[in-house]
Amino acid sequence: MTSQEQQTTAELDRQAPWLERVIFHARPLWLGLLLLVTIFLATQAVQVKPEASFEKLIPLSHPYIENFMERQDDLRGLGNAVRIVVTVEEEGADIFSAAYMQRLQEVYDEVRFLPGVDQSAVRSLWDPAVRWTQVTEEGFEGGTVIPDTYDGSAESLEVLRENVLRSGQVGILVANDFRSTIVLAPLVEMVDGQPLNYQTFSHSLEEIRDRFSDDTFQIRIIGFAKLIGDLIDGATQVGFFFLIALAITFVLLFLYSRCFKSSIIPLVCSVIAVVWQLGLLKLMGFGLDPYSMLVPFLVFAIAVSHGVQVINAMAIEASHGHSRLMAARLAFRSLYVAGILALVSDAIGFMTLLFIDIQVIQELAIAAALGVAVIILTNLLLLPLIMSYLGVGKTSIIRAERKRQETSPIWHRISFFSHKKVAPWSLLVALILGVVGLIGSAQLQIGDLDEGAPELRPDSRYNLDNAYVTRNYATSADVLVVMVETPEQGCVAFEALEAVDRLEWQMRNLEGVQGTMSPSYITQRVIAGFNEGNLKWEALSRNQFVLNQAMSNLPAGMINNQCDLLPVILYLEDHKADTLVRVTREIEAFAAENNSEAAVFMLAAGSAGIEAATNEEIARAQTFMLIFVYAVVAALVLITFRSWRAVICIVAPLGLTSVLCQALMAQLGIGVKVATLPVIALGVGIGVDYGIYIYSRLSQYLREGENLQDAYYHTLRSTGKAVSFTGLTLAIGVGTWVFSPIKFQADMGILLTFMFIWNMIGALWLLPAFARYLLKDQVIAKDQAHPATQAS
Repeated sequence: MTSQEQQTTAELDRQAPWLERVIFHARPLWLGLLLLVTIFLATQAVQVKPEASFEKLIPLSHPYIENFMERQDDLRGLGNAVRIVVTVEEEGADIFSAAYMQRLQEVYDEVRFLPGVDQSAVRSLWDPAVRWTQVTEEGFEGGTVIPDTYDGSAESLEVLRENVLRSGQVGILVANDFRSTIVLAPLVEMVDGQPLNYQTFSHSLEEIRDRFSDDTFQIRIIGFAKLIGDLIDGATQVGFFFLIALAITFVLLFLYSRCFKSSIIPLVCSVIAVVWQLGLLKLMGFGLDPYSMLVPFLVFAIAVSHGVQVINAMAIEASHGHSRLMAARLAFRSLYVAGILALVSDAIGFMTLLFIDIQVIQELAIAAALGVAVIILTNLLLLPLIMSYLGVGKTSIIRAERKRQETSPIWHRISFFSHKKVAPWSLLVALILGVVGLIGSAQLQIGDLDEGAPELRPDSRYNLDNAYVTRNYATSADVLVVMVETPEQGCVAFEALEAVDRLEWQMRNLEGVQGTMSPSYITQRVIAGFNEGNLKWEALSRNQFVLNQAMSNLPAGMINNQCDLLPVILYLEDHKADTLVRVTREIEAFAAENNSEAAVFMLAAGSAGIEAATNEEIARAQTFMLIFVYAVVAALVLITFRSWRAVICIVAPLGLTSVLCQALMAQLGIGVKVATLPVIALGVGIGVDYGIYIYSRLSQYLREGENLQDAYYHTLRSTGKAVSFTGLTLAIGVGTWVFSPIKFQADMGILLTFMFIWNMIGALWLLPAFARYLLKDQVIAKDQAHPATQAS
C-alpha cells in the first residue's frame, strides 16, 4: 500500500462512525463469536419439529370461544372430532351384510384405542349408547341398534335393518343411501401430559385407512385433526421449495455479480440467518406449524435482499480502488443505517400481528420478527466481515467499474420518472390504479369462500372425502351449536324448552341452515310417542310431569348432569363467510329479544361456531393491524430521515400495493383468514426495504448538489439495480409456492409474488414522482443550476 493510499485509509478511518470502528478493529473476535453462536443455534435448530394445536388456531378470548371452553365437557363430540366413514364399494351392495358389519367393528375398535381419542364419547352403530326406540300399544320399546343376539346371520341382519330405521341415525351415523356409516371420534387435547401430536395422529388414521381399505370397502376421513395432519405433511414440502429457491437465487446472483464468492457468501449468510431463527425458536419453546413453516423461507429471502445490497456496494467501492477491508467498511458505512432501519421496520411491522388474538398468528409474528432481527447480525455484520477478508472477485470489480463509467440507456430512461413532465402522469396513473383497487377491494370478504377445506386443493383426498359426506349425509360436517343456559335443573322447564323451539323454527327457515336438532325437538317426538305416535301430540306440554318423563328419554349428550344446558345443533350447508355471518346475526338478534331468567342463548360451539368466532376476530383486527403497521413504518422513517416528505415518498407506494393486493384477493376469490392475513403485514414489512434504500441514496446525491433526475439516475445505477434484482429474485423464489399441494401456501405465493413485484415497481416508479413535488424547492433550485440535464 502506497503512502497516499495509507493516508487515504487513515482519513477514511477517522471519518468512520464509532460502530464501524468497534466492529472492524476487532474482526477476528467478532467472527469467532458469531461462529460459536452459529454452531450452538444449529444444534438447537435441528431439534425443531412440526407441531399444531386446535386451541392455537382459535381466538381464545372471543366470547364465543370462552362460552365453548367453559362448557366443552358438556358438549363432547361437538368440538374437535374426526369422522371415519366406512363405505361399501360393490355395486348394488349396502351396509346390511356380515362382512361390512365385521369391518365396521374392526375400524370402531381400532379408532377407540388411538391415543388422543376420547374413548367414552366415540359413537358408531357398534356403540351401546346408540339406541333405537319405538312406540307400541304398551308404550315405548327400545334397545341397542346392534343387539347382543347379533351373529351375522340373515335374520340378525334383518333385525339390524329394522333397528337402524327406528334409531333416527339415518343421515347422521348412517348414509342416506345405506352404503356407509360413520365412526365419530371426539378428541382430547392432552395425551399423557403432552399436547396431541396431530401429525402422528393423522398418520395413525392413514394406517387405519390403508389396513381396512380394499376393493370391497373404503375408508374416508374428515375432521380438524386430519386436516391439520394433511397440512403438516404438505407444508413440510416447503423444504423442497427452499432448495429450489436457493438454486435459483444462486444462479441469478452469479449472473448479477459474475463472481462465485459474491454469489455463495450472501447465500451462506442468509442460510445462517434461518439457522439462527430456528435455533432461537427452539430455545423459546416454539415449533413450526403449517402456517409458520413459510417464515424461514421469507427470512432467507429478506436476508438475500440485504446481502445483495452489501455485495453491490462493495463492488462499487472496490471499483474505486479501495482495498478489501476498506471496501467492506465503506459498504457497511453506507448501508448500516438504512439496513437497520429497514429491518427494524420489518420486525415491528410483523409484530403488529400480535394484536390478533389467535395464537398461531402470534407465533408467526414472533418467528418472523425474530428472523428479521437476526439478519442485522448475519447480513449486515457477518457478511461484511467475511467479505473484508475474501473481497469481491476481479471480474465483479471490472464489471462494476465498466458499468460505472458507461451510460446505461435503461436506467437513463427510467430516471425520467422523476422528470417534471413525466411525474404528474405517473401520479395520475397511480391515482387511477388506487381508485380501481379500492373499488375491487370492497368485494374482499372475511373467512372461507369455498366449500370443504379451502386450505387444501379441491381435488385433495380430504376434500373428496368431505364432499362424499356432504353428498350422502343429511347432517353436514359444518355444525354450529347454540348453548342455552338455564338455572340448575331448569332444562326441563316449559319456558326454556319453548324458547328453544321458537329458535329452531326460526333457524330452519333461514337460508344456509340444513337442519336442526335439540332436546326440545326430541322431547316433542317423545311426547307424540307417548300418545300412540299421533302427530297432533307432537308439541311441548305445559304439564311438568309429562316434560320430565319425556326428557328422561333423551339420548346421551343432549342433557348434562346439572340439567342447566340445552344444546341447539344447527347443521349448515357450508362454512362460507356469508353463511356464518347470516346465521350468527340471526341468533344474536333472537337472543337479544328472548334472553330471560329461564333461558340465556349463547354462541357458539361446533366447527362452524369456532370458525365464525375466528372470522370475527380477524375482521376486528384487520383494519387496526394495517393502520398500525403503516403508522409504525412511517414513524421509523420519520425518525430516521427527519422529514415528512420522506415518509410520503417511501410509504405511499406501499399503500398502493396493499390496495391492489386486496383487490387481487377479491378477484381470485381468496378471503382474509388465518392463512392470508399475515401476507398483508409481511408485504408491507418487506416492501419498505426498497423505498428506504432508494430514498437514502437519492437524498445523499441531492445533498451533494445534483439535480433530481441526475441524482435519481445515479441512484438507479447503484442501489436501483440491486433493488430491481432482489425484487425479481424474491418474486421468482416465492412464485415456486404456486405448485404446493397446500392451497393456502399457493395463495400466499401468488400474493407475495404480486406484492414483491409491485413494491419494487412502486419504489422505482412512484418514489421519484413524489420526490419531484415534495422536494420541490430543492429540486427547482438544482434544476436551474443544471439546465443541461433538463434539456436532455
